[in-house]
Amino acid sequence: MRYRGRVWTFGDNINTDLMMPQVAFRLPLEEQVKYVFRANRPGWVEQVREGDILVAGRNFGTGSSRPAARLLRHLGITCVVAESLNGLFFRNCVNFALAPVQCPGVRSAFTEGDTAEVDLVAGTVTNLRTGACLQGEPLPELLRQIIAAGGLIPLLQQQGYLE
Repeated sequence: MRYRGRVWTFGDNINTDLMMPQVAFRLPLEEQVKYVFRANRPGWVEQVREGDILVAGRNFGTGSSRPAARLLRHLGITCVVAESLNGLFFRNCVNFALAPVQCPGVRSAFTEGDTAEVDLVAGTVTNLRTGACLQGEPLPELLRQIIAAGGLIPLLQQQGYLE
C-alpha cells in the first residue's frame, strides 16, 4: 500500500481538541469538518484535497478519544506521518481508514507543499522534491487490511460480522 500526496505540516503535541473542538460534537459530519484546526489553522479545511498527507512532530493526536481521525479522512487526508502518534489516535486512524505512520525525523524532512510518498509495507516515507527517504515503522498486515477495507466497520460488514 502506497500513498502519494501533497504535504501539510504540523508541529508537536497537536491534540484532538484542535481537530474536533467541543462545538462540533453534536453537528452533522458535513458541519463537523468545518471546525477541524479552525483554532490554529483558520481556512485550512477549504484548502485540503483528497489524497493530501499530514506530516507532524511528536505526540500527534494527544488528548481525548474524540473521533478526529474520521474528520481528517472525510476531508480527504489519506495518511498521517508523525515523529510519534498518540496510541489511541493511532488506532482511531486505522478504524477510520486513515493510514498512520510513525517515522523519526519526518517533521524536519518536509516543507509544507512538498509531495510525500508513503509505503505502509516497507514503512518508508520519501520526500519526492528532495529525494530524502526515511525509515518509519511498517504497518502490520492486519491494520493494512482494515484500512484497505475502508475502516473497521466496513471490514466487519464485509466479513459478515455486522449487517
